[in-house]
Amino acid sequence: MRESTEGRPVLIESISAVTLEVGDMARSVAFYRALGFALSYGGAEASFTSLEVGRQRLNLEASAERPDPDRAVWGRVIIWVSDVDALYERAVAYDLEPAAPPRDAEWGERYFHLRDPDGHELSFARPLRDGVGHE
Repeated sequence: MRESTEGRPVLIESISAVTLEVGDMARSVAFYRALGFALSYGGAEASFTSLEVGRQRLNLEASAERPDPDRAVWGRVIIWVSDVDALYERAVAYDLEPAAPPRDAEWGERYFHLRDPDGHELSFARPLRDGVGHE
């Protein structure tokens, strides 16, 4: 907990949105829609698109320059989902090429990684029950 300049406590509550730079909005929107993301704003022809992630948003912003998908990893967006294995199967059915099948991690999540068309790394995860097995 941090304090404001007036001495009142300030809580960091949640992430409202993550914005990713994309080189081809139509391709990126199709990718995220294939995974089941609901469109909140924008779309294939827009320069800015917002997709629903629970009460938060994943934003896509068109870049004047095409991002290089082979550049060094900038980081990772971790998105909790209700069924990691079902989403993995959906990604494979759409030929989206996850890095590896889902697995249970020692830190207590079941997850798999997938890069979007611009090289952003996404991790789709779910907490494990009691730290063992998957739901």
